[in-house]
Amino acid sequence: MTDAAAPPPRASDRIALAGSAVAIPPLGVGTWAWGDKGTWGMGGYDQTLTESTIRDAWEASIEAGVVLFDTAEVYGNGESERIIGRLLAADPSIRERVVIASKFMPSPWKLNVHSALLSAARHSCQRLGIESIDLYQIHGPISLRSHNALADALAAAKSEGLVQAVGVSNYSAKETRAMDAALRNRGLRLASNQVEFSLLRTMPLQVGLLDCCRELGVVPLAYSPIGQGRLTGKYSAANPPPGGRTFSAHPWPEVDAVLAELRRTGESHGGRNPSQVALAWLVAQGAVPIPGAKNRAQAEENAGALGWRMTDDELARLDAVALYGKRGIAQRVWQHG
Repeated sequence: MTDAAAPPPRASDRIALAGSAVAIPPLGVGTWAWGDKGTWGMGGYDQTLTESTIRDAWEASIEAGVVLFDTAEVYGNGESERIIGRLLAADPSIRERVVIASKFMPSPWKLNVHSALLSAARHSCQRLGIESIDLYQIHGPISLRSHNALADALAAAKSEGLVQAVGVSNYSAKETRAMDAALRNRGLRLASNQVEFSLLRTMPLQVGLLDCCRELGVVPLAYSPIGQGRLTGKYSAANPPPGGRTFSAHPWPEVDAVLAELRRTGESHGGRNPSQVALAWLVAQGAVPIPGAKNRAQAEENAGALGWRMTDDELARLDAVALYGKRGIAQRVWQHG
């Protein structure tokens, strides 16, 4: 149930990340597309995505108060981090305002996970041009090493000042509890768990992962919050997203039912578009969505998810058409949350 008397969520609101002095707004920016050719087409099929349009998205997001930027060492083979590094270098004063999150890929062959993580964190800092990463996350539960080994590595990175807050991504509730316990045994806290979460994939809500995060004080970050573009209204059965965008690839009649309800709700709130309503639904669930933004217009649209709220009836109607989600065989290996 929503609190009708409470003010609507705003970009100026701050959510504390456990175990650190870092706090984030209720909406962020996912930067997987920045520098990525294979899935998002930069330098390939999407000739409209350039470093110039990314700069516009960066500036528009910051102007709107959406100052959390999530990247990873594997996004564009490090190019996403390098782009952010160049943006920060162009105006060093911005560093005090933005929160930079990145991720370590714990590939199974990285058996010496302690040295691998520390090396990866140092290289991420170098690409980003910063001394310390505000939120550093384990990219997925795919390491052959134990939670204790990973917690040791995160503790070392924190001790060296390479990172401020530590999190995970794609972890199940059981794995989240195990990592939280391992970190607490080392005097640390688990700050976040980043999972695919949207109206096209409500699995984290249905299996109790969000309840687990709430209980432990872990902030759930929602990636692919608009189904890799499927909830924008831009795509359809006749005009589907590019083939590399495999998340939330439901049959279009099922997606269309969700889109129809998003449009109805948006019309009741000054003509909000489907993606803004989809993001607002996630915020109402207690998650921090991190949609992508390729240009200024997309960044400004994303920011329009804040500053208003839905009624309980509207939330319930969206709940009624929401989809549980689906995972391919490859995704099941690392996508547990």
